[in-house]
Amino acid sequence: MQAFIAVDWGTTNRRAFRIEDGAVVATERDDRGAATVATDEYGAEVAGIRERLGDLPMLLAGMVGSNIGWRSVPYVAAPAGLADVAAALDRIDDRTAIVPGLSYRDGLHADVMRGEEVQLLGAVSAGLVPADALLCQPGTHCKWATVEGGRITQFTTAMTGELFALLRAHGILSRQLGHPVEPGEAFLEGVAEGSKRDLAASLFAIRARGVLGLADDAHAASFASGLLIGADTAARIEPGATVHILADAALGALYASAIDALGGASHHIDSQAAFVAGITRIQDLAA
Repeated sequence: MQAFIAVDWGTTNRRAFRIEDGAVVATERDDRGAATVATDEYGAEVAGIRERLGDLPMLLAGMVGSNIGWRSVPYVAAPAGLADVAAALDRIDDRTAIVPGLSYRDGLHADVMRGEEVQLLGAVSAGLVPADALLCQPGTHCKWATVEGGRITQFTTAMTGELFALLRAHGILSRQLGHPVEPGEAFLEGVAEGSKRDLAASLFAIRARGVLGLADDAHAASFASGLLIGADTAARIEPGATVHILADAALGALYASAIDALGGASHHIDSQAAFVAGITRIQDLAA
């Protein structure tokens, strides 16, 4: 198996991996996300990565292939698996290619992802999750994907993380949401309230509870986070559902707590291992 470099190029950050025989032998992470790199700077950025990690073939995944990235790469329509993704690589040159994202349409519902498909399908490819599974990838925009026969058949993106960040930075609740979020009693109270799916009213109640002295503002951020994650989770699962979570430990713990509280069963998956497995399989299929 030929060594290569894989780059997970997000909006605000990027991670680069030198992969040999399916294993990461060197890695780097920085804040040179797609939002900070001009279109005419990508060639130099890629050259710089090669100088640091080796003069090797390179696969680029994520927002580098979006309309704020190097160039806009067409989406592959779901249902899709790794073979479909590999067949649609956008070649910059004979040693550099961009991985396409996925799109999904169902009536008025439309959705897209860039980069997450590598992790989600990589988890299946590596045997980290079954070929038929429900996967959750929390973040600024939380992805919920249904996998059937090893292919993503449908998915939904919820702006859960972005909504929390906006509430924390702006608006009438911002002064109450400055404390850390913890997966304790206040968070679970928020999950239960969020499961009622009356989100706009429940959010204003945070202010009212504080003004009336019914709740300590030290727990308001945890409650608000639980409210948003609870509403998101309640809309995606039924009691008894098994959900495989691809996230860092802290965020994954919040979603696991919400899933378990709403009658589901959660399993945490190593998201880096999933990405490496997915991008390695794409490289093999495209060779």
